[in-house]
Amino acid sequence: MFSYPNPRTTDPIERRRQRIFEFIPGFLTWFTLIGMFVFSFLLPVWVAVFIIAFDIYWLFRTIYISFYSVVAYRKLERHKRIDWMDCCRKISDPDNFLNQVSLELKKLKKEYRKKIWRFSKSCKAIKKKICSVREIKKEIESVIKNKDKMLDWNEIYHVVMFPTANEGPEIIEPAIQAVADSDYPNDKFIILLATEEREDKKKREHKINYLKSKFGNKFYDFLVTVHKVEKGEMKAKASNTTFAAKRLKKYLEARKIPLEKVILSNFDCDTCAHPQYFAALTFKFITDPKRLQFAYQPLPMYHNNIWDTNAFVRIIVTGSSFWHMIKAMQPEHMVTFSSHSEPFKTIVDVDYWPVNVISEDSVIYFKCFNYFNGDYQVKPVYLPVSLDAVLTSSYWKTVINQYKQKRRWAYGIENFPLLARAFLRNNKIALTKKARHLFTMLEGHHSWATNAVIIAFLGWLPVILGGSEFNETVLSHNLPYITRNLMNLALIGLIVSMFLSLLLLPPRPRRYSQKRYIYMFLQWFLVPVVTVFLGAVPAIDAQTRIMLGKYFGEFWVTDKIRKKG
Repeated sequence: MFSYPNPRTTDPIERRRQRIFEFIPGFLTWFTLIGMFVFSFLLPVWVAVFIIAFDIYWLFRTIYISFYSVVAYRKLERHKRIDWMDCCRKISDPDNFLNQVSLELKKLKKEYRKKIWRFSKSCKAIKKKICSVREIKKEIESVIKNKDKMLDWNEIYHVVMFPTANEGPEIIEPAIQAVADSDYPNDKFIILLATEEREDKKKREHKINYLKSKFGNKFYDFLVTVHKVEKGEMKAKASNTTFAAKRLKKYLEARKIPLEKVILSNFDCDTCAHPQYFAALTFKFITDPKRLQFAYQPLPMYHNNIWDTNAFVRIIVTGSSFWHMIKAMQPEHMVTFSSHSEPFKTIVDVDYWPVNVISEDSVIYFKCFNYFNGDYQVKPVYLPVSLDAVLTSSYWKTVINQYKQKRRWAYGIENFPLLARAFLRNNKIALTKKARHLFTMLEGHHSWATNAVIIAFLGWLPVILGGSEFNETVLSHNLPYITRNLMNLALIGLIVSMFLSLLLLPPRPRRYSQKRYIYMFLQWFLVPVVTVFLGAVPAIDAQTRIMLGKYFGEFWVTDKIRKKG
């Protein structure tokens, strides 16, 4: 059976390796932060040169992020307009389907050329349709060479798992309703509600009974598991999902449903999928001959209650959504996050999720990556799933909880020592591929913890700490102006984010007036504060805990409330 490194190994050699790799991310972060002050005092000229180089790098990074944010948004909108269920039905005869799409594209182009006023609504609508038809034409052309290896969509079952600890039925109900309202047939869905034994029994039973009474007859089946934390397990989402998935395997085998034709979507219990998501997921799954070697990632948007939460939280979750949109344009760098889907056969083959880790969403990707010796990748599904942003009973408690959630996300660096140890014992993965994945993870978490702090403070440190000799140089006098001008140019990224965030917003609830849009605009002036205290600091916190061996003992569950009306 395939095994993955145990983060709590008792083997002396493996434990030593674990601690060395755990030490590296936090050490690099603190070396950078402390070095800002030390080197500004000892080597102010070199630090000033570094600052200018960093500012130029940040400017290009901002342009890069802005460009891919716009490209990803346009792709998202194009994929929303595609009838993916129709594609699933027609792809069984790909040659004929391609011919139909090609004819439709020619017809639309001809109709577009006849339009005199290109800025009319009808003309824009045709242009949008052309873009969407082009997208599906590309999809067909990319899979037509493997038409003999396609599956019939009618044979595919979807299991949507909702792990829950203390969330009430009012949080989970919209998520299950979104599955029921999807374009994919309900009789192909199995809902798996994975509950925890440690939850208050009355609340748990009320939740189960309410949800089963409402949805029990709408799907192929509605399963419920109750997980009890055993010795060696953490009170964490991963141990719950592993318990539920093992029960699911027995259930499927008893009904002779082939595991390789089951897609498991491991969703946060507040995840509301786009109506076309499961159809698009099915299309990608049935058309790829290496379907078992992919994870499938939608684009997470924290829109369920975005209008209700406060400005600090909105900036954090909007930034997170943009980041995942950008990553979707570079699938080779993607890692599963939050709510995602995998072939259930693959989950079984890799022996499920580790039961003693916090970051269950990313560890399953790295586990699969090692199982397939590097021949495993995340395939983006360019459709949104909507989740809850942090929202509690008071303003500042919401901010504190956002910090805790961000720290839990940053705790994903716990995968670095596990992946490094896994790579050491796997000689079938190319060294360059190993180095790229380790560097990407390390660089990403290091940038997360340090970039905002560098931008906020480092530009002034050589001037303050460099001494009189440095302050008399031309470089010293010009450093603040150079930094300010480069950072002003980098504001293009903030402006792009502001406009895209407004375009992505769900409809405004009636309980809010149009003045709410003003707050949505003004919130972006908080970015310098938010990126440091709710972005960098939680990452520093998480890396320092792991570096010092002060591990989290359990998965922190984000409090969730919903405003009515």
